[in-house]
Amino acid sequence: MHVPHPSNAASQRQIQRRALLGSLAGSTIEWYDFLLYASVAPIVFAPQFFPQSDPVVAVLLAYFGHALTFLIRPFGGIFFAHIGDRMGRKKTLVVTLATMGIGTMAIGLLPTYAQIGVWAPILLFGCRIAQGLAVGGEWGGALLLAYEYAPKEKRGFFGAVPQTGVTFGLILGNLALIAAMLVSGPALFESFAWRIPFILSFVLIFVGLYIRKELDETPAFREVQASGNVQKNPLGATLRKHWREVLVAIVVKAVETAPFYIYAAFMISYAKSNLGYSSNTTLAAIMVGAVVASLMIPLASALSESFGRQRVYSFGVILLIAVSGPYFLLAESSVVGLIIASVLALGIAWSFVTATLGTMMSELFRAEVRYTGITLGYQIGAALFSGTAPMLAVWMVDSSGGHWWPIPVYLAALGLLSLVGVWFASRRRSEHHHITS
Repeated sequence: MHVPHPSNAASQRQIQRRALLGSLAGSTIEWYDFLLYASVAPIVFAPQFFPQSDPVVAVLLAYFGHALTFLIRPFGGIFFAHIGDRMGRKKTLVVTLATMGIGTMAIGLLPTYAQIGVWAPILLFGCRIAQGLAVGGEWGGALLLAYEYAPKEKRGFFGAVPQTGVTFGLILGNLALIAAMLVSGPALFESFAWRIPFILSFVLIFVGLYIRKELDETPAFREVQASGNVQKNPLGATLRKHWREVLVAIVVKAVETAPFYIYAAFMISYAKSNLGYSSNTTLAAIMVGAVVASLMIPLASALSESFGRQRVYSFGVILLIAVSGPYFLLAESSVVGLIIASVLALGIAWSFVTATLGTMMSELFRAEVRYTGITLGYQIGAALFSGTAPMLAVWMVDSSGGHWWPIPVYLAALGLLSLVGVWFASRRRSEHHHITS
């Protein structure tokens, strides 16, 4: 048995820590940029960037700007995953991070509908398209940067680290928005100060690029290069040989992503217009849930090493279904303690799902098509279930006369669909366990 020299082992651990930091930092910044729009869509973009003849239509159009990125993400994912599976993960991650930063800063500089008319939403949607292209390629690269540097016994933890970037990005974005609100006041925030968190993104992008520039290519991709197995057409190879795995990845993504955008985006406008909460209060509550999820994700990933990804994921799905209805019921109570309890329960339930998702997807695909495979599954799943979630929630509440009950019913249906998907994921992994190399 070969025992690595202590200095080599220490050097390897240092490289792995640097890869984790590069994955987490880039993922956090990317999601900070991406989620800022969702947080202020109903309170800033709806009234300032769209015609006000019908306020509900304006909110729906603002949320369409949110959904648009999810429709674009698969195209960005296909483009950047092609580069990632042919030329390497590192080069791709530099371009995606820079593209996201430019798009986010540009949103902060856009004139409003009152200033330039119909060009305001057109330019806004253009910036969102750039963001969608960037995040479409970023997630898969950030995940593989962590997963492909991971020792076999820690793949669950390493694969969960970029998922933590989603909650860290949400926390960072909400902190920036709350700070801007508190310093400026509601009137100044809605007229100007909302732009500051978007413009500051440019500084964060430089931080992320600095951290990533020292990283080498991942060991798994170097092995693919050395063996001569680099695919000339990764997309074609994935669709021919791994289309079942792509379908499984799409389905297991559903219940991880729809609840996130309903509770992190839709609830801001619902709590303000239907329950009478201030935007500040709702953002703070969402941030509490994100903090809880951030703390729970490492624990959930550790449990997945002992009990298996599928079991931990399934437990999270069942818990998420169970707390969806009570969440809205307790939010209506206006009792602070009950509201906090519902947010905590939601954050805990969601963490079990998201902590296992990335590693579970990665273990479905061979290294030579892994970037393309996980990106297709994740981004098509996002296009179908993420961007549509806030719009569907608005429509369901409006169609039911202001009642919230259709939302947990919808989430329960997605949960059952995802449980079917995870059963197939378990079967595919058993049949092709050798693909996790």
